[in-house]
Amino acid sequence: MTDRRIFVGVLFLLIFATPAAADRPRPPELPKPPQVDYPKINTTVGYRVDPEWPKQRSEYLWEAMPATAVGPDGNIWTLNRGEMPVQVYSPDGKLVRQWGKGAILSGHQLRFGPKGDVWIADTHAHAIYKFSPEGKLLMTIGTPGEPGDDETHYKMPTDMVETPAGDVFISDGYRNNRVVHVDSSGKFVKKWGELGALPGQFSLPHSIALDSRGRLYVADRNNGRIQIFDQSGKFIDEWRNLAAPWTVRITPEDEVWICGASPAQWQPGEAQLTIPPKDQLVMRLSTEGKVLSWWALPLGPNDDPKPGQLAWVHGISVDAEGNLYLGDIMGRRVQKFVAIKAGPSDGK
Repeated sequence: MTDRRIFVGVLFLLIFATPAAADRPRPPELPKPPQVDYPKINTTVGYRVDPEWPKQRSEYLWEAMPATAVGPDGNIWTLNRGEMPVQVYSPDGKLVRQWGKGAILSGHQLRFGPKGDVWIADTHAHAIYKFSPEGKLLMTIGTPGEPGDDETHYKMPTDMVETPAGDVFISDGYRNNRVVHVDSSGKFVKKWGELGALPGQFSLPHSIALDSRGRLYVADRNNGRIQIFDQSGKFIDEWRNLAAPWTVRITPEDEVWICGASPAQWQPGEAQLTIPPKDQLVMRLSTEGKVLSWWALPLGPNDDPKPGQLAWVHGISVDAEGNLYLGDIMGRRVQKFVAIKAGPSDGK
């Protein structure tokens, strides 16, 4: 009986001692959030493909497209492994000129020297060529058709860069795993590098570039790093685990651009890392190795990739407006990716 009385007393207190809702103190009112007129379309920074570029195509079909370059006149130079390897287009996509039929066996990279000459690395000819913009052969480095590893022979060289003084540095390449320095006449000066993963060693030096301070950047592809040297071959730094870099290019503003794929674990039996690639990357870095921006681009099929997709991205160039031109080996094309500046997007 006592427990029952206690229970009834507690219930009475809960019912009659609790103040009514009208008598309870109200919490202070919070200020209303300001009304913001948000835009109805996105604001973004990045790239979108121009599926209609180029508007005027050559009568010669594109094959594997390993390289692109922006010329001193702003035109877009492309290098493919078809019948007419060098094709030049205006920024709006009109065919300007073409040459190289029968002169290049298997082009790998194309770039410009400080005086506007055109350099082409030909892996299967085991040679480096210097042309005038009109296609006249000016110099041959190496012995075409004869692979080797001495002062006058190369074995599948991949890229080259000319300094303002006229010296040429060559990434050599698929077999020799070295960098070769020649003077302005093409005479051998020195070489450095061997197969390995230590600083100053290489496993497929696939591309090479020069910054405004004269430092050399080597895309050490199978090691998944960029190595940096002075022009005597002294090791300065390395950037590891950013990407498996296929091409490295540096703008006049010292922005370092690389294209390639994510670093991948080595698989038994693989001769080359990231073959086939699992993704497609473009990165922009400072000369200190700070990542300024990067983009993962859609990986498409080899046979019929859609606009904006890449199969095996191999070449990269950047024009004065910040637009990208990406050369695709298995996609057999170059695509223009238009820079989207900070501001409202047009939704395209």
